[in-house]
Amino acid sequence: MKCGLEIHVQLETNSKLFCECKTNYQEAPANTNICPVCLNQPGAKPYPTNEKAIENALMISLMLNCKIDKNLTYFMRKHYDYPDLPSGFQRTSVPIGYEGELNGVGITEIHMEEDPGQFKPDRGIVDFNRSGIPLIEIVTEPEMYSPEEARSFLKELIRVLQYSGGARGEGTMRADVNISIEGGNRVEMKNINSIKGAYKALKFEIVRQKNLMKRGVEVKQETRAFLESQMITVGMRLKEDADDYRFIPDPDLPPMKVSDEDIAEVEETMPEAPHNKVKRFIESYNIDEESAKVLTSELDLAVAYEEIVKEIDPKFAAMWMKDELQRVLTYNKLSFEDSGIVVDDLIELFSLLQNKEITTKAGQRIIENMPNNKQTPKAIAEELGLIGIVKDDEIIEAVKKTIKENPKAIEDYNNGQKASLNFLVGQVMKLTRGKADPGETVKLIKDNIN
Repeated sequence: MKCGLEIHVQLETNSKLFCECKTNYQEAPANTNICPVCLNQPGAKPYPTNEKAIENALMISLMLNCKIDKNLTYFMRKHYDYPDLPSGFQRTSVPIGYEGELNGVGITEIHMEEDPGQFKPDRGIVDFNRSGIPLIEIVTEPEMYSPEEARSFLKELIRVLQYSGGARGEGTMRADVNISIEGGNRVEMKNINSIKGAYKALKFEIVRQKNLMKRGVEVKQETRAFLESQMITVGMRLKEDADDYRFIPDPDLPPMKVSDEDIAEVEETMPEAPHNKVKRFIESYNIDEESAKVLTSELDLAVAYEEIVKEIDPKFAAMWMKDELQRVLTYNKLSFEDSGIVVDDLIELFSLLQNKEITTKAGQRIIENMPNNKQTPKAIAEELGLIGIVKDDEIIEAVKKTIKENPKAIEDYNNGQKASLNFLVGQVMKLTRGKADPGETVKLIKDNIN
């Protein structure tokens, strides 16, 4: 299979692309964030293009390693007839960026568009609050060869958009997915608004096209709708070509030119792209690629790591943040930003561990109690009685007591059931309130059994 994507995401602005109406369409009552311009009333002309939208589109293009078109940039009218498009055409710009790359997939072009309204066919109503909100459209080359590759690309793209601060992320994403199997025609799937949806649509469509080809039926070049509730695609219409839209330059909007100064200004203020941050983390902190990817999965997490390594060994901090912190965040379904965990608390926890004031097991229990907890790690440790590491003779005493009280586990261990060793370690940990070193405990248990 070959797959290419056309991803539409709203740009982060306070006002619409060609008027001053607000963009908080989800919070406002239906048809209240509107004016004669975004409803295309007779005599109403568009305002000059929203400068913040242009800046954000330029920044995202640069973060996706695109070349910037320094010729005249202008908007065209893309004609089609649909109830959520009051003008009968959609304003869409010529490409701002082109020939970019992300995750080994080529970015063909990036351009801006205005969002249409929201049409609900089942109820026959249209809400125009969304009409005119600035969009960015990212068009890729057909260089994804499995649903898994497409999913991986979309995850990385959403991460770039979140880092940029210039787009609204997966919540506003709408993707058109183009797919073909060798020997068949290209099919475009619409109505996909999540990464999971794109993955499921591709899985279904591969099976559908393969089954048609097995029966000797031609795969039609068409547009299909993805019904997420049923996880299937259904035919909508034969696929349009560019000629069907009758593109013409919009006579109401003046052309614009992106200068070298504009590009330099954006480059100076834009954040580092996550894929570039991964490379830098690997080189600067000598950590592995997997750790670097986890640490850059959220911008706030990456910023926290760079603050922490000013005082803590980078490899030690990376190991704990990748494994234990991420485990706790995933279990609680929290992002790092929403967890309430601050840099100073992580530095204090890692210092307690490195100074051997607490055991690894104690550290795991402490970090589990840190989300949205105003207590410091040391205060949590004191409350749970986890401060301090017990002396060797106390561990030996606990080991002997455990062996004496658990003859069945000893018998199982001697019969080759190695899992019983974990049970015995757990019993020693209970007796020492988690203050025994796990590695030393395993060695002592084995020695005493022998």
